[in-house]
Amino acid sequence: MFATPAYAQAAAGAPTGGPQDMLIQFLPLIGLVILFYFLMIRPQQRRMKQHQQMLGGLKRGDTVVLSSGMIGKVVRVEDKEVGLEIATGVTVKVVKTMIADVRTRGEPSAANDSKV
Repeated sequence: MFATPAYAQAAAGAPTGGPQDMLIQFLPLIGLVILFYFLMIRPQQRRMKQHQQMLGGLKRGDTVVLSSGMIGKVVRVEDKEVGLEIATGVTVKVVKTMIADVRTRGEPSAANDSKV
């Protein structure tokens, strides 16, 4: 009629599993962290590294596109800033990290551009 104390503890929901059960519970969470790393963090780090290499190879005479869409020609390269000629005789200082793309001098022009 009376239950033994061990039987009563097991029936009340006391933890019966060991470390294997705990690992099985955390396995989906670990899988999500790994998936997040390969789909989000790693590609972003690769893009950042490519951008830093692009900025490191910046030289005078390169044509660059800023993140705002403005296009200019590099006339001076410093550590953190770049001097850009955006029009004839108009030079502005731009922070290097705002350069979105580098177009070198050897890049062909579009077919509809007139030769000046």
